[in-house]
Amino acid sequence: MFMYPRLTRWRLPLERIEEILLNRKMKFSRTHPSRREFLRQLAVGGTAVAAGLGFSSRLLAQPAPAPAQPGKKLGVALLGLGRYATGQLAPALQVTKDCKLAGVVTGHPEKAARWARDYSLPEKNLYNYGNFDRIADNPDIDIVYVVTPPALHPEFVIRAAKAGKHVISEKPMATSVADCDAMIAACQAAKVKLSIGYRLHFDPYLKELMRHQREQDYGDFMTLTGDRGFVFGNHAWRVEKKLAGGGPLMDLGIYIIQAACMATGATPVAVTAHEEPKQRPDFFNEVEETIRFKLEYANGAVCDAVTSYNHNNDTFRAEGARGWYEFSAHAFSYRVGTVNSSQGPVKFTAPASQQALHMDDFVDCIRTGRESEVSGEMGRRDLKIITAIYEAARTGKRVKV
Repeated sequence: MFMYPRLTRWRLPLERIEEILLNRKMKFSRTHPSRREFLRQLAVGGTAVAAGLGFSSRLLAQPAPAPAQPGKKLGVALLGLGRYATGQLAPALQVTKDCKLAGVVTGHPEKAARWARDYSLPEKNLYNYGNFDRIADNPDIDIVYVVTPPALHPEFVIRAAKAGKHVISEKPMATSVADCDAMIAACQAAKVKLSIGYRLHFDPYLKELMRHQREQDYGDFMTLTGDRGFVFGNHAWRVEKKLAGGGPLMDLGIYIIQAACMATGATPVAVTAHEEPKQRPDFFNEVEETIRFKLEYANGAVCDAVTSYNHNNDTFRAEGARGWYEFSAHAFSYRVGTVNSSQGPVKFTAPASQQALHMDDFVDCIRTGRESEVSGEMGRRDLKIITAIYEAARTGKRVKV
């Protein structure tokens, strides 16, 4: 089984890393493993590569992708065909202006056949996890959108970069800062663009929050509160620590972290946190059920937040000396709900798809050479904050970010 060594406390020589990456191949059955079986196997040993090691030119020898032709829709391959890919990304790719669904990667042949039928995909653009690296030879595909559980993001982002494809990784970027570093290094070495699936940066209501912060309409937002949760029912990979990296903080709390950083225009300098007693300890036996945390900013701003798999809420509020801006319902949903401010109700026309706006913006990044505003570095920032929150909850101490 192919596994990246976890090197958070020690380092292997670069030559040894290359030997592992190049020579230890994943074994696949002729019928191809199911997606869940494949993900479980791959997650057993972790997927981190030490931060700062980088990749040699021999390891990532693929030439940089050719510049995108103006006016040509870029092809996107979705890797992992779960609910999000099926219910959100595929429909989004039907309304994008600058990119289109061109291929899929899945461990289920029947899913590949269904997607090929539903979206008129040629057989040559259907891949499984075993032959995925052959995507390097396919000019129809310019971008790979990785939609697996977070623990698998590094594996496929690195492989996609090595194949010379630009990459979007769904959030959270990974399950450790070391994984984030490896993903960033791989994309830099391959000269491909990397973006994280932070769709809310392209929603008009969140863009307005960021505008208020920049223009100081209400002064500095100093008092922030957020609550994001839902009642988790059926068992899924999101409650398996090896695949998810954690519970609601990784899945839902990251939205509050994002909003707080938008509202302050800064990164928190320290955090405190505590995990609440579990109401369903047998079900949440690997990850937290509910966690409360506080983000502290250098200027004195504070965000008090809670995220949970055991209550329903979706709100965020930012207060400054001269006013406030509040999401009182569906703050982080695919369609933002009720938004009010001290100046009155806030009304925008909701976009057809936040995801479509993100993917079209990524195409513009590829064409113009600019970096994505939801970059790998932003994904790394958020994992660093999340890691500090878990440490604060574990130790009961204030932890610097």
